[in-house]
Amino acid sequence: MQAVLALEDGRIFRGKGYGAATECSGEVVFNTSLTGYQEIFTDPSYAGQIVVLTNPHIGNYGTTPHDAESAKPMIEGLIVREFSPMSSNWRSTEVADEYLERNGIPVIGEVDTRAVVRHLRANGVMRGVIASGESLDEAALVAKAKAIRKMDGNDLASVVTTKVIYEWSSTEPKNQTGDKWLPAEDSAKDSDEMHVVAYDFGIKDNILRMLTREGCRVTVVPARTSAEDVMALKPDGIFFSNGPGDPEPLDYAIENVQKLKGQAPLFGICLGHQIFGLALGGKTYKLKFGHHGGNHPILNHRTGKVEITAQNHNYNVDPESLPSDVEKTHTNLNDQTLAGLRHKTDPMFSVQYHPEASPGPHDSHYLFRDFRKMMEEWKK
Repeated sequence: MQAVLALEDGRIFRGKGYGAATECSGEVVFNTSLTGYQEIFTDPSYAGQIVVLTNPHIGNYGTTPHDAESAKPMIEGLIVREFSPMSSNWRSTEVADEYLERNGIPVIGEVDTRAVVRHLRANGVMRGVIASGESLDEAALVAKAKAIRKMDGNDLASVVTTKVIYEWSSTEPKNQTGDKWLPAEDSAKDSDEMHVVAYDFGIKDNILRMLTREGCRVTVVPARTSAEDVMALKPDGIFFSNGPGDPEPLDYAIENVQKLKGQAPLFGICLGHQIFGLALGGKTYKLKFGHHGGNHPILNHRTGKVEITAQNHNYNVDPESLPSDVEKTHTNLNDQTLAGLRHKTDPMFSVQYHPEASPGPHDSHYLFRDFRKMMEEWKK
C-alpha cells in the first residue's frame, strides 16, 4: 500500500502504508527517543499531532498493555523509517502494526525520516496529512494540510480529559518478572496516606502510579473542575498534569491555580508547569520544533546535578516574564529554556519535563518525594 506525507509548505514524502488504511492530519513533530514507542503512541500530550520517530527501527519489540500510558493510542499518525512486521520480545502481546491498525492509526514507513526531521528543524513544526492509496492527489493533500486548524489557541486538554471524577487504584507496581519497580526504601507506602487531587489535562498512567508509590490516594478530576469543588474533596495536595496543545486558552485552569495557590501544596508537570507560569503572571511562547525525546539534559540549580529527562512539549514559559517571587529551579542545557520553577513563599513547584518517565533512568523521581514532603510539612 503506497502512502504519502504532505506538509503544508508543499513538501512531499513518499513511502508505504501500515497500520490503519485511513487518512489523518495534524501537526508534525519528531521524537528522538531510542525506545518507548508505545509510551509515545499512548501519551495524551500527542493529541492533534503526527509523530516522526528518529530511531530507524520501530515495532521490533511489539506492544503490551503494561507499557501503555492511556487506554488507547493518542497520536494522529506515525512516520517511521522501518516498521517491523513482527515482534521478538517475550512481553509482547500484539504486533505494533496490528495494534495501530486496530486503533485506527495510520503509519507511513520506508520514509527518509532524517530528511523529514531536518526539514522540520529548519522550518519549524508544520501541519501535515498522511494518506494511502494507489492514486493520490498530492496537491489536494497539501491544500488539506494548509486548512488544518493550528494548535495555537486550541484547547485540546478539554478533549482528552476524563469526563468523570474517579479514584485511581493500583496494586504495588511490579515488572514482568515480579520484582518491584522501586526499592522498598524508596516507597512511602507504609507512611500516612496523603490525598492528592489530580487535574487531568491528559494525564499519563505512570504519573498516577508514581503518586501512589509515594503513599498517596489519588482522586482524578476533569480539567474544568472548579477550585471550590477540588477543595471540597479535602486534598492534602493538588496535582496539575501534562496535556496537549497551547496553554493560553486554558483560562479555567489558570484561574483555578490562582484560587488554589496558598490553599494546598501544588505540583505541576509539562502543561501543568505552563499553566503555573501563566497563573503567576508569566507568559508562554511556542518553540520552533518543540522538545520531544528521552535524552534532554536538565540542570537542577539547587543541587548542581544534571538530570537526563524525557520531554514532550511545544510551548515554554518565558523566564524573563516571571515575577521576582518565583524561583527558576531548572534549565534545559540544550537551549537554555526554563525547565522548572518554584514559588518562594507558597508551596507550589513545577517542571517542564516528565519525572515519571525513566530515561535517566530514575534521575527525576525525587520530585514526587519532594511533593510528598511538601504535603507533610503543610499538614503540621
